[in-house]
Amino acid sequence: MINRILIRIKIVQLVFAYYKSGEKDYKSAEKELFHSIEKTYELYFYLLLLAVEITRYARLRMDNALHKFRPSDRDLAPNRRFVDNLFIAQLEQNEHFNSFIGTQKLAWTDHAEVVKSLHESMINSSLYEEYMEGSGNNYEEDKDLWRRFFRHEVLNSELLESTLEEQNIYWCTELDFVISFILKTIKRFDQSKGSSQPLLAMYNHEDDRDFAKQLFYDTITKGDENRKLIDEFTKNWELDRIAYMDVIIMMVALGELRGFPTIPVNVTLNEYIELAKQYSTDKSATFVNGVLDKIVEHLRQEGQLIKVN
Repeated sequence: MINRILIRIKIVQLVFAYYKSGEKDYKSAEKELFHSIEKTYELYFYLLLLAVEITRYARLRMDNALHKFRPSDRDLAPNRRFVDNLFIAQLEQNEHFNSFIGTQKLAWTDHAEVVKSLHESMINSSLYEEYMEGSGNNYEEDKDLWRRFFRHEVLNSELLESTLEEQNIYWCTELDFVISFILKTIKRFDQSKGSSQPLLAMYNHEDDRDFAKQLFYDTITKGDENRKLIDEFTKNWELDRIAYMDVIIMMVALGELRGFPTIPVNVTLNEYIELAKQYSTDKSATFVNGVLDKIVEHLRQEGQLIKVN
């Protein structure tokens, strides 16, 4: 699940904090990096649990209506298509899901207002109205309802975003990433696999954890050396006009360029130019691209940039 795009983002964030804090405690910073990765994986399960809790809340409301002093005909014969959603029923029984939720003690109990708010968004949405017009439960349609709801409602919930930010400073900025993983998960669900349906592993590939560890190490241990290179190739710029985030992005990029001979130069450059677009100023991508191009050419001429096919 955690891919190299997200790893690069996290390392840029952690390296920024590392130098800003002034403490420069490498071991603590590395520990924070992997804690951050673990928390992102936790968010994946936390949001899957949110879908389950929204459904359980709907079941509770239906049960309460049934037991009213004078239930209406609608209360007595409700449309159960949503509460009997086949995807949610399968997720509720999923072995990996229940094991992780239980071990990490994840719950929405303290944030019931989020569950209620998103339930309200669900039942007032056109996708819900369209879904409830169907007869009986259809597995693919049941999955599609939740894929569309995550994409259009959960992703845009301001209450959810603020609630996540209160719990973890990185969660709200990672919401779109994690929801993309959830959409992929829902698409992969197979009714025939029952409770054994595989969920996403923490890392996209087995060597991605090693990539994170090595990139962070190379960025920090060669930080002074790479900072001098950056200073040399930006000496015609006024320092107060260079965004500090641009410097950090280039330091991490140089850590990757010099420390990973099997990753092509253009792949690394494109990744960090994209990060500059997303996390720095409007002109940062052009600036970072120009400076890194010059440094790459210099390193090649000096025989300090070795790449293998």
